[in-house]
Amino acid sequence: MAAPTSIELDDTLKGRVRHLAEIRRRTPHWIMREAIMQYVEREEKREALRRDTLDAWEDFQATGLHATAEEVETWLASWGSENELPSPECHE
Repeated sequence: MAAPTSIELDDTLKGRVRHLAEIRRRTPHWIMREAIMQYVEREEKREALRRDTLDAWEDFQATGLHATAEEVETWLASWGSENELPSPECHE
Protein backbone atom coordinates (compact mmCIF):
# COMPACT_ATOMS: atom_id res chain seq x y z
CA MET A 1 0.00 0.00 0.00
CA ALA A 2 1.41 3.37 -0.98
CA ALA A 3 1.29 6.31 1.38
CA PRO A 4 1.78 9.94 0.38
CA THR A 5 5.13 11.54 1.24
CA SER A 6 6.09 15.12 0.67
CA ILE A 7 9.44 16.51 -0.38
CA GLU A 8 10.58 20.10 -0.70
CA LEU A 9 12.41 21.01 -3.92
CA ASP A 10 13.89 24.35 -4.84
CA ASP A 11 12.29 26.06 -7.82
CA THR A 12 15.16 25.17 -10.16
CA LEU A 13 15.04 21.44 -9.44
CA LYS A 14 11.25 21.43 -9.51
CA GLY A 15 11.37 23.05 -12.96
CA ARG A 16 13.89 20.48 -14.17
CA VAL A 17 11.65 17.64 -12.97
CA ARG A 18 8.62 19.17 -14.70
CA HIS A 19 10.59 19.69 -17.92
CA LEU A 20 11.86 16.11 -17.90
CA ALA A 21 8.35 14.84 -17.19
CA GLU A 22 7.03 16.74 -20.22
CA ILE A 23 9.78 15.36 -22.46
CA ARG A 24 9.21 11.80 -21.22
CA ARG A 25 5.42 12.18 -21.29
CA ARG A 26 5.22 11.20 -17.65
CA THR A 27 4.04 12.99 -14.55
CA PRO A 28 6.49 14.75 -12.23
CA HIS A 29 5.31 12.27 -9.57
CA TRP A 30 6.38 9.33 -11.77
CA ILE A 31 9.80 10.91 -12.44
CA MET A 32 10.46 11.49 -8.72
CA ARG A 33 9.22 8.03 -7.70
CA GLU A 34 11.38 6.39 -10.39
CA ALA A 35 14.43 8.42 -9.36
CA ILE A 36 14.01 7.48 -5.70
CA MET A 37 13.46 3.81 -6.55
CA GLN A 38 16.60 3.67 -8.72
CA TYR A 39 18.63 5.46 -6.04
CA VAL A 40 17.49 3.09 -3.29
CA GLU A 41 18.16 -0.01 -5.43
CA ARG A 42 21.64 1.27 -6.34
CA GLU A 43 22.49 2.07 -2.72
CA GLU A 44 21.20 -1.32 -1.51
CA LYS A 45 23.50 -3.03 -4.03
CA ARG A 46 26.38 -0.81 -2.95
CA GLU A 47 25.75 -1.70 0.70
CA ALA A 48 25.57 -5.44 -0.14
CA LEU A 49 28.89 -5.17 -1.99
CA ARG A 50 30.44 -3.34 0.98
CA ARG A 51 29.26 -6.08 3.37
CA ASP A 52 30.49 -8.84 1.02
CA THR A 53 33.85 -7.11 0.75
CA LEU A 54 34.21 -6.85 4.53
CA ASP A 55 33.18 -10.50 4.93
CA ALA A 56 35.74 -11.56 2.32
CA TRP A 57 38.45 -9.52 4.04
CA GLU A 58 37.62 -11.08 7.41
CA ASP A 59 37.66 -14.54 5.81
CA PHE A 60 41.06 -13.85 4.24
CA GLN A 61 42.47 -12.60 7.54
CA ALA A 62 41.22 -15.74 9.30
CA THR A 63 42.31 -18.30 6.68
CA GLY A 64 44.91 -16.63 4.45
CA LEU A 65 43.26 -18.33 1.47
CA HIS A 66 43.36 -16.29 -1.73
CA ALA A 67 43.88 -16.29 -5.50
CA THR A 68 46.36 -13.86 -7.01
CA ALA A 69 45.31 -11.08 -9.36
CA GLU A 70 47.30 -12.77 -12.13
CA GLU A 71 45.43 -16.07 -11.60
CA VAL A 72 42.07 -14.32 -11.70
CA GLU A 73 43.01 -12.22 -14.76
CA THR A 74 44.13 -15.36 -16.63
CA TRP A 75 40.88 -17.09 -15.74
CA LEU A 76 38.74 -14.10 -16.79
CA ALA A 77 40.66 -13.71 -20.06
CA SER A 78 39.73 -17.31 -20.93
CA TRP A 79 35.98 -16.68 -20.64
CA GLY A 80 34.13 -17.27 -23.88
CA SER A 81 37.08 -19.01 -25.53
CA GLU A 82 37.29 -22.63 -26.59
CA ASN A 83 39.81 -23.19 -23.79
CA GLU A 84 37.85 -21.61 -20.94
CA LEU A 85 39.64 -22.31 -17.67
CA PRO A 86 38.06 -23.35 -14.38
CA SER A 87 38.09 -20.79 -11.58
CA PRO A 88 41.44 -20.60 -9.79
CA GLU A 89 41.95 -22.62 -6.61
CA CYS A 90 42.40 -20.65 -3.42
CA HIS A 91 45.73 -21.16 -1.68
CA GLU A 92 47.78 -19.67 1.15
